[in-house]
Amino acid sequence: MSAPTSEEIEAEVLDWFNGAWDPDLPLVEWRKLLLASGWAVPSWPTQWHGRGLPVWADKLAHDTIRGAGGVVTPLGGGMGLAAPTILEHGSDDVKQRLLAPTVTGELLWCQLFSEPGAGSDLAGLTTNAVRDGDDWIVNGQKVWNTSAHHADMGILVARTSWDVPKHAGITYFALPMHQEGVEVRPIEQMNYRASFNEVFLSDCRIPHANVIGEVNDGWRVARATLAHERSFATLRKSKMPTKPWGRTVTEANDEATDHLKTYVWYPQRAGRADLLMERARTAGVADDPVVRQEIMRAISFQRANEWTAARAKRARELGHPPGPEGSLGKLAASELARRCHRAHTTIAGSQGMLRSGDDPVHETVAEVLVSTPAQSIAGGTDEIQRNIIGDNILGLPREPAPDRGQPFREVARNT
Repeated sequence: MSAPTSEEIEAEVLDWFNGAWDPDLPLVEWRKLLLASGWAVPSWPTQWHGRGLPVWADKLAHDTIRGAGGVVTPLGGGMGLAAPTILEHGSDDVKQRLLAPTVTGELLWCQLFSEPGAGSDLAGLTTNAVRDGDDWIVNGQKVWNTSAHHADMGILVARTSWDVPKHAGITYFALPMHQEGVEVRPIEQMNYRASFNEVFLSDCRIPHANVIGEVNDGWRVARATLAHERSFATLRKSKMPTKPWGRTVTEANDEATDHLKTYVWYPQRAGRADLLMERARTAGVADDPVVRQEIMRAISFQRANEWTAARAKRARELGHPPGPEGSLGKLAASELARRCHRAHTTIAGSQGMLRSGDDPVHETVAEVLVSTPAQSIAGGTDEIQRNIIGDNILGLPREPAPDRGQPFREVARNT
């Protein structure tokens, strides 16, 4: 039997939507109907709330439902990171308990990976989990944790063995966040935002049933999450219905607005290439050859990066898993941010340091200049991306690692 065409899928989605849509349902109840229909994530297997269709059917189904005035799955790390990782590596029990409430938005997630002494070298983490009967007791600290202040669950990597090499002693958990022993503190950034948190874990407990994958095989699972992260899954944009008609749409718009507050400065982090020509004209330097050269360097690189991103997106739609091309896109985004930073500085001069003034765009440009360094750090530093590209794309010899093969207990590390 041949696979259905995009036209057939679109028609079937629309037919289901027209029969099921009730704009006065609570958002969660609507999403439960969507989940039961298989159109929430149609690329997932039928036994796990999907329809076993190609990956490209997800976007088609969502676009069709939005175009008809409905809403789909929630934004954020739940659908972008936790759900695909659980689907790929979780036990049937974990999938049964955690996938559905993630799709409906009943469970909000955060990512608990980086530590003060283990950022780029994530496998050097020291947050410790010790088995205690049917639970694991966890102690340690995580950092740069978006949404941790309101998350219900956290995807956590912790060390469960110190007597094997560092990559081999890590386990991946789903951590219940609302418990004694989990303390979340916001971090104020140099752009005056507080989008991230640090999380302190003190004798908090995780049921053994919440292990994702196998004990001490968490690095393999974490790499799957990182691949999804580098494909920018958590920041996918969702065009919401503009009419606030009915309870479902109103609640969905409120949910999306609350989620996107965290990311309001992310366009500035990316460099705001869209402002360069306007700023040059406003400043009266659009004919300056040095300014024009800097703008050209930024805009031309942006166009090339968009084509690369489009190819990677098409590969995902055809069902290919996220791979090292995510590192190419991440590295290119960092370079684009630096080029935009240089161009904005050339245009604005010393006025680029003003956070207020007669020109309301000054504050935006000032935020660009203090936000772009984050682009080279978040989601894996440029150095890490180059290592991934060298290893997995170019086939270069791996960098020397004096701790490779040593039990982690014997490795010198930050304390």
